[in-house]
Amino acid sequence: MKKCLFMLAGLILTPSAGYTYARFAEPRWLYTKEITIQLKRLPSAFDGMRVVQFSDVHLGFHYTVEQLNELVDHIQSLQPDLICFTGDLFDYTVGSDAAPAVQVLSRLKAPLGKGAVLGNHDYYGKETEKIKRILLDSGFALLMNQSVPLKREKSTIWLSGVDDMWDGKPDLPKALHDVPSDAFTLLLSHCPDFADIALKHSIDLQLSGHSHGGQVRLPFYGHLFTPAYGSKYPDGYYSLGDGKLQVYTNRGIGVSVLPIRFFCRPELSIFTLRSG
Repeated sequence: MKKCLFMLAGLILTPSAGYTYARFAEPRWLYTKEITIQLKRLPSAFDGMRVVQFSDVHLGFHYTVEQLNELVDHIQSLQPDLICFTGDLFDYTVGSDAAPAVQVLSRLKAPLGKGAVLGNHDYYGKETEKIKRILLDSGFALLMNQSVPLKREKSTIWLSGVDDMWDGKPDLPKALHDVPSDAFTLLLSHCPDFADIALKHSIDLQLSGHSHGGQVRLPFYGHLFTPAYGSKYPDGYYSLGDGKLQVYTNRGIGVSVLPIRFFCRPELSIFTLRSG
């Protein structure tokens, strides 16, 4: 404990050391976080289901396709039942990374498939159609206000997704049009603050990204800044409506605006879903 405190003090009190750590060390120090969530409406056939969520890759801004390839290897080693991507694949432009990204992302495999939504950065640089095509060609179900059924034994749950809250046109009623009201539903929304809307509908679990957890956090204080639509539920787990809706906000893989992270490591989330 004393060693940790001395290291922390040194980072804070020595600007050059702190910057070096925040710029070159922490952004590459992936935190694989395991979370177990109890869900009342989850059918027993899906009890123990493993969901891997990754978010906010921001390819092109201090994150390469080679690094994404290493991430894919790690995800596959976790043997997920379902893979979810919650937006911001590229930071601004696709450039020459389209074909390599498809090649890498196509290696992601899971028995129940993989779903994705777009983030606000996926709308930048007029590259939206290219990014949609990359995700589709990689085998993702791109859920633009849509839902798909996931079946195991004789039971069905639904994976839903809405368009980005900032630059898109999210329409949850449209997404839920074919979903029975009594069916367990997992919602992907890039922006976590969409939870206030999801709470008014028959959603059990929402997975989001966008906020990067603040990207820079201070000990005993927390994040210094969060973006629009990522301020109410910026990091980690939340239970809303007396447990009716559970929300998890992932800190993301890459960085944006500034190429630094401080006390806010990049995160890969692994959920074990339990019924009852």
